Amino acid sequence: MSDADPDEIHEQLVDAFEGADYPVENPMELLPALPNGPATTFESGDFSMSIMQIQSASEGDPTERFPYDSPEAIADDIVEGLQEAGELPG
Repeated sequence: MSDADPDEIHEQLVDAFEGADYPVENPMELLPALPNGPATTFESGDFSMSIMQIQSASEGDPTERFPYDSPEAIADDIVEGLQEAGELPG
């Protein structure tokens, strides 16, 4: 077993969301940017979740944080939400 690396997940999220047309106003605008759409999976160590699982597991309502102006901002909020939910180490 190996621990998940939040920095690795952050990098994967940034890479996945780079192709979106910014600013994005809602989660549906991000789906076309994902390589495998809603089935796109992010993995590090023992952590493996699709973007849909991540959205369900993250703390708070993700739609409250829109709009986003960059993939880094989205990745920051997702990783923070997963850490708060106990899915990733802090």
